[in-house]
Amino acid sequence: MRVFKFGGASVKDAEAVKNVVNVLQTVGYENTLLVVSAMGKTTNAMEEVVNAYFKNKKDIPSKISDIVEYHNSIISDLFENKQHKIYKDFKTLIDEINGFLVWNKSPNYNFVYDQIVGYGELISTTIISAYFEKVGISNNWLDVRHYIKTDTSYRDTTVNWERTQANVADIDKKVLNITQGFLGSDDNNFTTTLGREGSDYTAAILAYCLNADSVTIWKDVPGVLNADPRYFKETQLLNNISYREAIELAFYGASVIHPKTLQPLQRKEIPLHVKSFLNPKDPGTTVGKGMGIEPKVPCFIVKKNQVLMKLSSLDFSFMVENNISEIFKLFHDFKIKVDLIQNSAISFSVCVDNKFGGLQDLLQQLKSKFKVVHHEGVSLYTIRHFNAQALDSLTNGHEVLLEQRGKETVQLVVK
Repeated sequence: MRVFKFGGASVKDAEAVKNVVNVLQTVGYENTLLVVSAMGKTTNAMEEVVNAYFKNKKDIPSKISDIVEYHNSIISDLFENKQHKIYKDFKTLIDEINGFLVWNKSPNYNFVYDQIVGYGELISTTIISAYFEKVGISNNWLDVRHYIKTDTSYRDTTVNWERTQANVADIDKKVLNITQGFLGSDDNNFTTTLGREGSDYTAAILAYCLNADSVTIWKDVPGVLNADPRYFKETQLLNNISYREAIELAFYGASVIHPKTLQPLQRKEIPLHVKSFLNPKDPGTTVGKGMGIEPKVPCFIVKKNQVLMKLSSLDFSFMVENNISEIFKLFHDFKIKVDLIQNSAISFSVCVDNKFGGLQDLLQQLKSKFKVVHHEGVSLYTIRHFNAQALDSLTNGHEVLLEQRGKETVQLVVK
């Protein structure tokens, strides 16, 4: 049993969908489950619908029209027969979106977000499943929401492993299954999501519950690189990485693997392969037990648009446990993700990610109890297995606001 995950870039248009067929025909698809993301930038487009719903409802029709036009273009390129059932199935999904926006009464942004944005994956898998059938690849379309059960922490939900395991046991392993990444459902069967880029995590959840032999993430890069080619000119392919090393890289923000993906795989020692959907025969990167990292080179990770805060007590007293616990409770309440911590006797510095937009409300709360200095729009660089040359390459030309160094890892917050 194998689990394959195809992300948005791998299904962004009709030619990309055809290439997925090529990948399957090249590597085989017996006893395989496919986890597929929304097509291209559809998740962003769905987010615009949600924002219009809360800010300017008259923009909703045009936002949905953009989504319809994009997917209809892909469908028309894949299906010459304009009477094909896929057109009706796609319209049904769009009608469901419009219907929800009419009857919904919840003012909870995160709840509405999950109900709308999740349609990106439902649409993509419906189209791809139909295309597979057209080209002779028999498959079974699964609604992942019937299998992965979660709590109600919308947009960043927690999996109920016991219920999920029981549900997944019903999946027929002997056929090609295709399902959605990113999604689950709560006890009331409302859609929940696992966090942005959560399709990798979906693949790991299903692999764990199915006792799969391996998980393969198909990307537009040769495998796991030692740096993101969007930000660094020279990159190197990492051939092998241990679970521990990969978890460290993911924790610090390496975008090629979702941070939660590795824990379930490590528990059952299921190897993870990261390969190129453009060159499916190439070996890519293997993440597994006890492999260390090969070759052992510095690994660069960058997180853009971070916020650096320095907090100190108003009366110059020590920043001790009760202060820090109060600060972290506020981080939790406002869904602020902490990426770096540094403290001294009278100050506490922290670099955070404001992905849920709670920063201004948080600052208002903090300033009532602490002296707060903050810098928005900073970048957090992490170098694993750093050396002097790697460090120099980052510090030259940047203003370093904070540095934290350990035996294997150095982190820099820069403007």
